[in-house]
Amino acid sequence: MIPLSTTVLFIHSAGPQGANQGSSNLIAYLEKALKHDFNFVYPNMPSPEQPAYLEWKKQVENELHSLTGEVILVGHSLGGSVLLKYLSEESYTAKITGLFVIAAPYWGMDENWQLKDFVLQNDFEQHFKDVPQLFLYHSRDEEIVPFAHHLAYAKKLPQAQKRQLEGTQHLFHNGLPELLQDIKSLSMT
Repeated sequence: MIPLSTTVLFIHSAGPQGANQGSSNLIAYLEKALKHDFNFVYPNMPSPEQPAYLEWKKQVENELHSLTGEVILVGHSLGGSVLLKYLSEESYTAKITGLFVIAAPYWGMDENWQLKDFVLQNDFEQHFKDVPQLFLYHSRDEEIVPFAHHLAYAKKLPQAQKRQLEGTQHLFHNGLPELLQDIKSLSMT
């Protein structure tokens, strides 16, 4: 059972973060659905329209160090790739009970995705053996981050539960019921 002291830490996407922009609608959807069962934290990330890994890393680190109890990590788009990079390169003491990565770019995969700060180490997958629940979500026909990125993560992280979604959603303005169901399922195990 997940105790009520469990925190869901949501790391949002890059780009504008105002109302109805970026991850804002997905955050609102999750907060409304989870607020009675979990602490829900979604920090403002530095310079979201011109993100730099070192700044985002520092913010993730600060958030993880400030939390007590069990932690569920949710990363949307750039937020997902930042969590994967951080967890594979840094030491942390937080007790992570689940990692949920939504529509994350696989940096360095091809010539269109070359932000060197965000590229993962070649053996990054070795660092996820102790994460008890790992989920990957991606829309098959989305146009922002191609589905090939999901397939690359799925290949490197075969233990992950893969949620291949129909449609073109990247921002999930109307929510993501599969994600909500998977988060809530952790409290039943």
